[in-house]
Amino acid sequence: MRIAILALLLAAAPLAGAAGATDPFAGHPLVGTWRFFLPDGSCAETYRFRADGTSHVTSAEEIAESVFEISHKPSPKGFYLWVDTIVKDNGKKDCAGQVTDVGRKTTNYIRFDPSGQRFVVCRAESLDACFGPLYRVGGAAI
Repeated sequence: MRIAILALLLAAAPLAGAAGATDPFAGHPLVGTWRFFLPDGSCAETYRFRADGTSHVTSAEEIAESVFEISHKPSPKGFYLWVDTIVKDNGKKDCAGQVTDVGRKTTNYIRFDPSGQRFVVCRAESLDACFGPLYRVGGAAI
C-alpha cells in the first residue's frame, strides 16, 4: 500500500511543479526575437529567446535549440552574463560554414544599447572582442 501511495505521489509531483512554475526570465530584456546580419549581408542569424530559458536559432541551413542562463541584472560594467548550451542541432552548416556540436557550452557577455533594441555579444566584460549588433525584430519569443 505504501508503495502504491508513493508511486502516486511521485507521478503527481511533476504536474504540481509544472502548474506552479513561472518562467525564470519573464520580463528580461533578452526575451524576444533578434537578428544578426553578417557585415557583407550574405547571411542572417535569427535568435528566439524564450522566457523559459530555451532558445531557437537559425543560421544559414542550421537550426539549433539551446538552454540558457542569463543574469537578471547587468553588472556594474553594464554586461549580462550569458551561458548557453546547445541541446539540439540539425547538423547543417551555419553562416560561418561550421556545424555546431550538441552539448557545446559557451559563456559570453551581452550589452544592450540604451534603447534596448540592439545588443552585442562579447567574450568578456569589454567591448574589445564582440560581435553584433543583434537587432530586435519582434516581441516575446515563441
